[in-house]
Amino acid sequence: MKKSRARKGQLHDTQSSPDFRNLRIDKVGVKGLRYPIVVRDRSRATQNTVATVALAVDLPHQFKGTHMSRFLEVLQDHGGLIHVQSIPKILRALQDKLHAESAHLELEFPYFIEKKAPVSGSPGLVDYQTRFDAVLHGDDLTFKVAVTVPVTTLCPCSKAISTRGAHNQRGYVRLEVTFRHPVWIEELVSLVEVCGSSEIYSLLKRPDEKHVTEKAYDRPVFVEDLVRAVALKCESHPDITWYRVEAENLESIHNHSAYAMIERG
Repeated sequence: MKKSRARKGQLHDTQSSPDFRNLRIDKVGVKGLRYPIVVRDRSRATQNTVATVALAVDLPHQFKGTHMSRFLEVLQDHGGLIHVQSIPKILRALQDKLHAESAHLELEFPYFIEKKAPVSGSPGLVDYQTRFDAVLHGDDLTFKVAVTVPVTTLCPCSKAISTRGAHNQRGYVRLEVTFRHPVWIEELVSLVEVCGSSEIYSLLKRPDEKHVTEKAYDRPVFVEDLVRAVALKCESHPDITWYRVEAENLESIHNHSAYAMIERG
């Protein structure tokens, strides 16, 4: 009688049951999870922010499913906060706990940098969408960092043909890199910002606005100019080993965007 009750109390592990379709799954896991993280900050040592997280592993063809709850268990086992330094340990724990060859961790989060207005020096925070993409395949770790940087771009063609003014717009540059030695997020942002017609600020007084407007007018760039300028800076950087740079101008006088991309490495 006791033996019968024990059988009734057991819960069947469906995920571990066999699958006969002979199809390996490259990535399976959880995504859209919001989680607190700590990121290194060049001026303040660390910065606390909230990331949207994706965790995944590969699944051999013989298994029906993975154990989704174990992804969350791995995160909790690492103290409730993700540190950049803990990412390799998290990936290794995913491999071990889910018996996987490959483990993936993606973090996307806003990173804040204080910028001072160019004339008045008024401080203000600007947020930059940042992404970490880490993969551990066996013992080989691949780590990519991407930042999306807003800039002002002024059209060279519009300036050349117009007797008064020139159309400008906000452009977005997404730079993704791998590196030999860690590169600061602030360094990547600065690398991109100097390639636009002007930087973007959160707080501008009237003298600042005049300065930014005139600076952009003096530095017109096509979207092609923008990606080439960023690419050349990546080529000359001693630690960047691969890069992908994309630029999109949200055109102010067209109902479409202008786009360009360069990938090397």
